[in-house]
Amino acid sequence: MTAPTPQGSSMANSATVSILAYCSSSILMTVTNKMVLSQFDFNMNFLLLAFQSFAAVIMLSVFRKLGLISYRNMDPAEAKKWFPISLGLVAMIYTGSKSLQFLSIPVYTIFKNLTIILIAYGEVLWFGSKVTPVMLLSFFFMVFSSVIAGWSDISSQGATGLVQLNPGYFWMAVNCFSSAGYVLYMRKRIKHFNFKDFDTVYYNNLLSLPVMLLLSITLEGWMSGEISKTFAPEVRSSLCVAILLSGISSFLISYGSAWCVRCTSSTTYSMVGALNKLPVAASGILFLGDPATFGNVFGIFFGFIAGLLYSYSKTDQAQKNLALANNTTLTHTSLGNQYTKVGDSEGAVSSLDGDVVELKAPEHVPSKSTALPLYKSNPDGKIAD
Repeated sequence: MTAPTPQGSSMANSATVSILAYCSSSILMTVTNKMVLSQFDFNMNFLLLAFQSFAAVIMLSVFRKLGLISYRNMDPAEAKKWFPISLGLVAMIYTGSKSLQFLSIPVYTIFKNLTIILIAYGEVLWFGSKVTPVMLLSFFFMVFSSVIAGWSDISSQGATGLVQLNPGYFWMAVNCFSSAGYVLYMRKRIKHFNFKDFDTVYYNNLLSLPVMLLLSITLEGWMSGEISKTFAPEVRSSLCVAILLSGISSFLISYGSAWCVRCTSSTTYSMVGALNKLPVAASGILFLGDPATFGNVFGIFFGFIAGLLYSYSKTDQAQKNLALANNTTLTHTSLGNQYTKVGDSEGAVSSLDGDVVELKAPEHVPSKSTALPLYKSNPDGKIAD
């Protein structure tokens, strides 16, 4: 992973600045997306996402020319193999945008936690991972916070409001499953590509751009005048500014992630991701007037606790795996050092007690840690963790 490394700049190496940049970009993207989709009554979701991908590709090129990042050039053979993953990304971010269009930011953020449960049990089934007791406790808080927020959201709406909420919860459910499927499938396939973080961001955005643009032209009423209605003269300027900000922030999340990991540590980044859910959820209340109901506030609180518990559990699990891997390496090394006197050419060595033993091929000693990574990349650049 290549992260920003400008020379001679203390700010570029500041942990505090990098954390603030990552958190700010997450909040900015969530708020601007919600503003575009709800405040401006914007129904061309594929067009918005296509612009975000276009902005990400342009900014990747600019940042590479400035020497701030690096990524591999597009290879047609790799692109063909990576394309199904990009289609998964399209499904994930489209369903996410549709759910955010109908749901408030606090409710959206709280329910987004349920994706973590699906991913965790998907990893158990496909990768042999384990679910620890602390993880189970965090899952309980995730479900509990979602029930509280959902109950409060539904009970505060009249019949007209429920008509709008129902599609929001439908898209949220689809988004949870599509997000989990995308993450699990990409994890399974990415080892065949040896991609770095910005390689993934570049391929995902470049390959998904024509798909989303084609879907927008085909499905979002370009021929029936929808685009003229959406970009009406009275809202055109402010709408374009909001779309531009959402495009820039979608890239800055990826950049801020790499920056935060470089300036802090994987553990710190993991905790920042959990802590960041609180200001993201609160941003809708602070900036867009989402109601600060009892259910929303307590849902945010319990979702925040769930994020902390899950982050702690993953960090603790990774550290235990690292210690186990190191102990295994030391054991193999110690056993190998017991037989150091070379014997005859037929494959015998002298042991410490003078007996002759058969020389056997040493067991494979892993050169790399088998620990679970503390930091998982944010390859799409559009979902704030």
